[in-house]
Amino acid sequence: MKKIFLLITLLASVTFVNGQDLLSGIEPEATEDFSIATFKSTRLINMHTIETTGPRTLDFRISHRFGAINSGANSMYGLDGPASIRLGLEYSPDGRFMFGIGRSSLDKLVDGFLKYKLLRQKTDNSMPISLTLLACAYYTTLNDPNKEANGYDKYEYTSSRFSYCYELMFARKFSPSFSFQVAPWFVHYNLVDNITDKNDVYGLSGLFRLKFTKRAAITVEYGYRMNDYTAAKTGSADDPYHNTFSVGYELETGGHVFQIHLTNSVGMTENQFFPHTESEWNDAGIRLGFNISRVFTL
Repeated sequence: MKKIFLLITLLASVTFVNGQDLLSGIEPEATEDFSIATFKSTRLINMHTIETTGPRTLDFRISHRFGAINSGANSMYGLDGPASIRLGLEYSPDGRFMFGIGRSSLDKLVDGFLKYKLLRQKTDNSMPISLTLLACAYYTTLNDPNKEANGYDKYEYTSSRFSYCYELMFARKFSPSFSFQVAPWFVHYNLVDNITDKNDVYGLSGLFRLKFTKRAAITVEYGYRMNDYTAAKTGSADDPYHNTFSVGYELETGGHVFQIHLTNSVGMTENQFFPHTESEWNDAGIRLGFNISRVFTL
């Protein structure tokens, strides 16, 4: 905990961009035609938003999830862990096309993505929405824990370590205070854990941001699975997985965006939190987490 607190304090105390508002690192220079800052960051809590960073802008992101609140007082209601963390770098050369890479402690996962803002909402409503395309790839570096017991390595083939996600993100900024996004998503696994599991999972996500001061906002996101991933019917009592749901508080401080939230998802990548969320809100299987974003103009 001391190391985490020290890291947050260090990042919050250093100014890398003199007098730069965070908005300039999220969007290209504003024009009279296009709506800007539909969302304040490229991710709301776990999920991508339609936003890309500004031209020649690098975004360094730290995402952290503590243990479950229902772990009890002996574990400080999850603050003692087990925790998961993701470190990521995202860059855009022109403000519309963006790419990034990250590494998560959960599943020892390396992820990369490509993102392109195809349509941009206009202030005169001649284009009423923004549309961004997203393609992600994930590679696990885990060793097969059952290799000796089973007599074979399930990761014998490199392709078995890969999974993918694709999204079409539609968003609209309804007012200076309220923005909403909806996105159909599709996740594919080259290898699944059980023979009855599906290789393909798809669904729909929705998220919104409600700004209540100049620099603070409430954020909410929800991901809904539309097909059965396991042998159990989605949403049934036998289904081991649940829909991901997160609620957060977002604060902009100079060149940072700091987000603190509650979520029932441990994973921070789409192939983890969309199909593999195992905890529920109604049994306090939720976790306290935070994200820190710091942008650099190169």
